[in-house]
Amino acid sequence: MPLYLNDDQKMLQDSAADFMKTEGGVAHFREFRDKNCKDGFSHALWKQFAEMGFTGILVDEEEGGLGLGHAEAGVVLEEIGRNLTPSPFLTTAVAGVEALNAGGKALRDKYFPGIIAGETVLSLAIDEGAKHRPDQIAMAATREGNGFKLDGKKQFVVQGGSADALIVAARTSGSAGDEKGLTLFAVDTDAKGLSRDNVRLVDSAVAAHVEFDGVVVDADAVIGEVDDGDVVLKRLLNAGRTGAAAETLGVGTGAMDITVDYIKGRKQFDTTIGSFQALQHRAAHLYSEMEIARATVLKAQQLLDEGAKSAELMVSVAKSKVGRATSLSVKEGVQMHGGVGMTDEYDIGLYMKRDRALQEFLGDANYHTNLVAEMHGY
Repeated sequence: MPLYLNDDQKMLQDSAADFMKTEGGVAHFREFRDKNCKDGFSHALWKQFAEMGFTGILVDEEEGGLGLGHAEAGVVLEEIGRNLTPSPFLTTAVAGVEALNAGGKALRDKYFPGIIAGETVLSLAIDEGAKHRPDQIAMAATREGNGFKLDGKKQFVVQGGSADALIVAARTSGSAGDEKGLTLFAVDTDAKGLSRDNVRLVDSAVAAHVEFDGVVVDADAVIGEVDDGDVVLKRLLNAGRTGAAAETLGVGTGAMDITVDYIKGRKQFDTTIGSFQALQHRAAHLYSEMEIARATVLKAQQLLDEGAKSAELMVSVAKSKVGRATSLSVKEGVQMHGGVGMTDEYDIGLYMKRDRALQEFLGDANYHTNLVAEMHGY
């Protein structure tokens, strides 16, 4: 399959680009940051996402969605990243929907209408420490009547403070480090015994530390099979990581674009600094790195949509490559801006902060480089 967008995807890209720039651009981000908005995003804008049809991209047509794939979701996510648009699209309409797609019809009927309408927000309660370590999940889920009782803590749950429901990974058997014994649950955040403590991330997004103190859920809350949650978790993580890679690609591309525009217009001693060959070489190198990263992200999306066995490997390749490329983009951006690149007046610093937060979401470049090595037997 060619590594470029088809005509329909290009039309979606144009639509998403216009929407994000007009309704959810950097000025919108600054407004919500400066107001110290408790949710970190606009619920009115989330409704507009629904009106544009974005929220139902991964939902099947017979269930009210568009029935499209990760390549199309990635188009939207790239524009979210390029414009620093604050939204729960990644956790809700991508990773959350993918998890629910692996569950029963009752769960889909419960949550999909609200997601498609832009009224429901989902969040992923996976990690229990500062770093992404899904192989070390220890939170307990014990049998309680017809359901389960959840006890434990989840850390840095992005959008967790404003979520209507959480996709929770807990251990129903075995111990931390075991592949089997995990079960995934859809837990409403108004459940008795569930408490949330909001924290603001480096990019001004809002996450939550979530505590489960004897939270009782019905058996209907189980996503997939009991003790075989690793299957659903892997599906969720592949979707979330690919989506995060696409958004990170948008951040890197956006940072590169504003940097190139800056050096084209900035004059020092009556000379445009972009005329210096040293900066041209650095800009050309950055462009080539971003294009290679773009190819890995699109390939990962295509393989996921095909259901290919090699998708998991390519997802980690993409997360690793785009992480390093975007890190280069924001660092070069700050350097080429000079001293003003460190000030809040210029947008380049906002891109650096957003990249830093996205790097940690579901595993940074080093984490995924290690996964690729392990998949190859190293």
